[in-house]
Amino acid sequence: MAKKKKIIWLFAGIFCFIVYFFAAARPIPLETILAPRWLSSLESAYPVLADGRLEETADVSDEGADFGALFPFALGSRFGYVDTNGRFSINQIKKGEIYLSENLWSEYETEPERIEVRDKFNEAALTIEDPQAYPCFLDGRIFLVGSEQNSLSELDRSGNVLWTYEFAAPLTCIDAAAGLVLTGSIDGAVELLDRSGKRVFFFEPGGSRYAVITGCAISRDASRLGIISGIDDQRFLLLERFDDANGEYQVVYHDFLGDGFRRPVHIAFIDQDRWIIFERQGGIGVYEISSRRETKIALEGEIKEIDKTGGDGLFFVINSISAGRKELVGLRLPGRVVIRAPFKSNGAFLGRSGSRLLVGGDSALASFELEKK
Repeated sequence: MAKKKKIIWLFAGIFCFIVYFFAAARPIPLETILAPRWLSSLESAYPVLADGRLEETADVSDEGADFGALFPFALGSRFGYVDTNGRFSINQIKKGEIYLSENLWSEYETEPERIEVRDKFNEAALTIEDPQAYPCFLDGRIFLVGSEQNSLSELDRSGNVLWTYEFAAPLTCIDAAAGLVLTGSIDGAVELLDRSGKRVFFFEPGGSRYAVITGCAISRDASRLGIISGIDDQRFLLLERFDDANGEYQVVYHDFLGDGFRRPVHIAFIDQDRWIIFERQGGIGVYEISSRRETKIALEGEIKEIDKTGGDGLFFVINSISAGRKELVGLRLPGRVVIRAPFKSNGAFLGRSGSRLLVGGDSALASFELEKK
């Protein structure tokens, strides 16, 4: 009992600290607030609720538990899936490389002799023997990226190879939607593959001193492609499909982003594909599809996590100011900063489902509800 009380008081203290920085300091816009719901340590199965009570029923070992929407997370030495009520379907220590998606995950060695694919409830889904590749799960599909990163294969749920595509240079980014796969490579080429692995579109943006694709995103209906291309100068390009029969795309907008990042960058379509957001030097860019306008938002440091939903006109991002210093930033689209909440952490996690926001740092996760007041 004494140990249990100690845990309660410890969690309550941490919770008050987080609430102060994430919620109490400022409302989001005037009509919306972040209402705290729970705080959970990754080393404990008992989240503390907003009123300080310990949630007895949230046990990682519960079988047949009625989980809510599950978020994949990787923080510190642990990874797994947590639901909107703070219950973990998986919460375990990392022992190797991890690839997590919404429904599938895999842990594997640097040069894996086999790959075990499991679902978000930790049930075995597939075993791949001698893969000579690394797993990638996108749009509900199972892919293998070759060990040299210059080939891509799709597997069915029985482990049979459906197709394999060889690239001229190593891949630097990949996305999938509507039965299509979008890739970018180190030689500056953008390729679009159909469901059978056949190339249906090829594009080389050029216009930079060094040709490399550092980011790519495809809209849910595959009608638009977002590309971050080149170094010195780096560019953002939006392509739209103009010939459905032949799958042809054309550039409808581009912007120079300065010298650019020499690493993969964040880019995603959000809010039912109404916007596309992308990382740029000194902050992020927000492009509105309907108005054809870009908004530039200045942020310190490096972007670590982004909200890939952007629902209800709100968008969140976590940026790293310096080692051990992070900041949760809330935006009212297209670009008004409505919250800045600093916190101390080496790692960061951000998840969102509707009005529920999950924020993580080091070994703790906190949940907030977006409420209108």
